Amino acid sequence: MANQSNSATLARQTGRVRKGLWISIIVIIGWLSIGGISGPVFSKISNVQENDNSAFLPQSAESTLASKITVKFSEQSSDLLPTLLLAIGDVSPQSNPEAFAKLNAYAASLGEKVLPASKKALREYFIPGAPLQAIPSQDGKAALINVQLNSKIAGENIEDEPALPLIIEFIRADLEKNFGSSSIETHVTGPGGIFADLFGAFGSIDTQLLKTTLIVVALILIVVYRSPFLWIIPLFTAALALAFATMIVYYLAKANVIDLNGQTQGILDVLVLGAATDYALLLISRYREELHLHHSRFTAMRVALRGVVEPIVASGSTVIAGLMVLLLSDLSSNRGLGPVGSIGIACAMFAALTLLPSLLVLCGRWIFWPKKPRFDSEDEKLSGLWAKVGDLVDRKPKPIWISTALLLVIFAGFSFTLKSDGLAQTDAFTTRPDSVIGLEKLGEHFPSGEGTPVEIVIKESDLQPSIAAISKVANVASVVPVTNFDRATMQPTKEVKVVDGNVLLYAILEVPADSTEAKNTIPLIREAAKSVNKTSLVGGQTAIGYDVDQSSRRDNRVIIPIVLLLIALILGLLLRSIFAAGLLLVTVVLSFFATLGVCALVFEHIFGFKGTDASFPLFAFVFLVALGIDYNIFLMTRVREEAQKIGTKAGVIKGLTVTGGVITSAGIVLAATFGVLGILPLVFLAELGFAVAFGVLLDTIVVRSLLVPALVRILGKKIWWPSNLSKQGLD
Repeated sequence: MANQSNSATLARQTGRVRKGLWISIIVIIGWLSIGGISGPVFSKISNVQENDNSAFLPQSAESTLASKITVKFSEQSSDLLPTLLLAIGDVSPQSNPEAFAKLNAYAASLGEKVLPASKKALREYFIPGAPLQAIPSQDGKAALINVQLNSKIAGENIEDEPALPLIIEFIRADLEKNFGSSSIETHVTGPGGIFADLFGAFGSIDTQLLKTTLIVVALILIVVYRSPFLWIIPLFTAALALAFATMIVYYLAKANVIDLNGQTQGILDVLVLGAATDYALLLISRYREELHLHHSRFTAMRVALRGVVEPIVASGSTVIAGLMVLLLSDLSSNRGLGPVGSIGIACAMFAALTLLPSLLVLCGRWIFWPKKPRFDSEDEKLSGLWAKVGDLVDRKPKPIWISTALLLVIFAGFSFTLKSDGLAQTDAFTTRPDSVIGLEKLGEHFPSGEGTPVEIVIKESDLQPSIAAISKVANVASVVPVTNFDRATMQPTKEVKVVDGNVLLYAILEVPADSTEAKNTIPLIREAAKSVNKTSLVGGQTAIGYDVDQSSRRDNRVIIPIVLLLIALILGLLLRSIFAAGLLLVTVVLSFFATLGVCALVFEHIFGFKGTDASFPLFAFVFLVALGIDYNIFLMTRVREEAQKIGTKAGVIKGLTVTGGVITSAGIVLAATFGVLGILPLVFLAELGFAVAFGVLLDTIVVRSLLVPALVRILGKKIWWPSNLSKQGLD
């Protein structure tokens, strides 16, 4: 009978092993198929980006309302993309008529030059009928050619590459070829030049950012696991999760279901790779722990999955909830990040809970070589660095929580010095591209707002009073009405153009059109225009920038409280405790403000940045709070599990000891992946990368390792109020 029973047991175990193997093989084949289908999308994702701020504004924004009227003053005026060709040197028509004549001849012939990439004449990318001529500066030391690109045509693709940067680079090279040897300095700037340089920066997201992130994660995993093989599995899992997410996002963006810009794409890459690796670290750590307790690796994986499913799902749900609140944003670019980031996190969770376990059990224990976990052998996690940290917290909880809380409060005090009133497009680069240099040179010889005027729509009867009122506004260099255009002579006339009883005024600013000073001038211009007639509308690129900043500030006020509420609810449900949820939320919010304080110091005194984008606090908050709470979730779910066995005070020390290594490793991985954003020449991504990297390390090393365990150690089972755990069992 005993032999028959043993045989039956062995048969059941063998059947479970075979079933587990087949399930693992099917799951792996399924994921490999997903990778094969989604792989080609990587090279196409940048083709569905939208990087024009005006496309992100709500329809109620004043600049949006103005653009609906200004389009009527020219058949294609809404598609204008002013591109300024600047020549600096002796080009005065009085002192050097030959050089000035050569510039005019070049301007006249520019449209006939052929763009090699498309084999089309440049005029096909220009607004038809717009005059091309050199305009001398008053000091005689510079001249300007205002090329009006058609933004829709120039924004198309040439063989899967954006056309705009190809056009601008061709013109830059052609200017250098024609004037470089004649001591004339040339630059291509204005909105066209700046957008082309932005496209160039975003173009490196597909290759440079992704490759660097993968290399960084691989190096960290090799150090963490000290194994020549194991690191490949979590990295492979993360890469397939990113491929799956990218494919979904690509087709949704292509169908115009969501908005995708370069920043969102960069964030998606690092978010998925970081989150998927974090989840992998948590599962592998628990799996290694269970391999010490179970002979069968399939049983060990089943137990490990039961232990990590709840914290991984809760962690991912917290991030998804925080991101989806961005759907309440006024800006479609922010709204786009919500579903894009959520898709990425969902794919990361799905891969970590399906593909990763399948790969691990298929490989067996040897994958951990040279430190293979053996059945019934000692778990090294119970005696090491984190055991010593746990012992320190156990002995001195009060000094630890007071000192760490005080440190966070001091850092948080500097958060009020953070300059988040917006960045000029020329301050948006960490490098100095040609468009930035050109715009600076432009301001030395012309009104800095030349070529990018503020557009004011007024009633015909209000023409002179409006010009007089707007001319008095500080930073306004001149105000002129748009006149009719004589197509026979290809020259503007002196007759003011009237459309539906409206007149369009151009206000040229004395400061760069994309600067903070220019944007701060917009409400003054609006006040002046509306003092004459309340129906007047102010638009143009500068007004768009101002309205984007205003929408960002509104988002900060609305979205941040809602994110906090959602995270509190998720924590409360997960831990079955109002007290624990509130305490964890307070520590993470304090950590967030401490991070902002450090950012304020570092950005100004070390990096030399002029400030942050108006949306920076919101993005930093969503990622820091949503991601930062993850590590508390990983810790406290394990503490709750241990508290039911050995009591809360002992449980928090055990939880800290067994999760310390994996959570810190996860924090380092996530910090490194976001830190990689700093390799891109864009201030916003560099700032966001630093903020998330520093904030995550602060959470993992200080908040989760010291502050929270010390507080729980002091409070004991009270932390679980009002659940039964706060009233029963050991303290």
